[in-house]
Amino acid sequence: MKTIGMLGGMSWESTSTYYRAINEGIRNTLGGLHSAKIVLYSVNFEEIEKLQHANDWNATAVVLIQAAQAVEAADADFLLICTNTMHKVAQQIEAAISIPLIHIADATAEQLLKDGVGKVGLLGTRFTMEQEFYRERLTQRFGIEVLIPERSERELVHRVIYDELCLGKIEANSRSEYQSIISNMANRGARAVILGCTEIALLVQQQHTDTPLYDTTQLHCDKAVRTATAC
Repeated sequence: MKTIGMLGGMSWESTSTYYRAINEGIRNTLGGLHSAKIVLYSVNFEEIEKLQHANDWNATAVVLIQAAQAVEAADADFLLICTNTMHKVAQQIEAAISIPLIHIADATAEQLLKDGVGKVGLLGTRFTMEQEFYRERLTQRFGIEVLIPERSERELVHRVIYDELCLGKIEANSRSEYQSIISNMANRGARAVILGCTEIALLVQQQHTDTPLYDTTQLHCDKAVRTATAC
């Protein structure tokens, strides 16, 4: 079994989901008392969040490159960045290490294509929804058309992520707002919606909507398990 490297702590709420999902996947795949071999570097999200909102992405890259190099030095065989937003600097991180990086958008797109879904809605932080690094990867590499919520909806989605979900707060009113936004994107032609922030699945699951949801956290973990257990 290969050793999985993880850059976590962004936020630790979702990183704990990663740890559980990967270990459950290894157990389900290999049986018995098997558990995942993991090297986890968990950063201080307060520092990262301030740099994000200051638009200082180069500084975030420096922090995560140092963390990724530490993970590689601890003998991880490949790397996961356990957050959608910080894939903004995935190329810089990938260039600074010699082990493979499994991109969260690729894991998601591969499942969408397998299911024949070519037009999706995207929920995430404002950075993920509005900037090109995520949407263009889905479009240019995989031919998937991406819709994003209206501006006021994007502001709400972003606020709930940082002010509630990253703090472990699950609010029924916020779930209702997300359900409405998902419905609006479905009415605009989205055949499914990507939960493109690793915290969103803490709030909204498939039982809350008729629109198919693609949980990027679970899909990323599933691909990590397949990679770790491949011969």
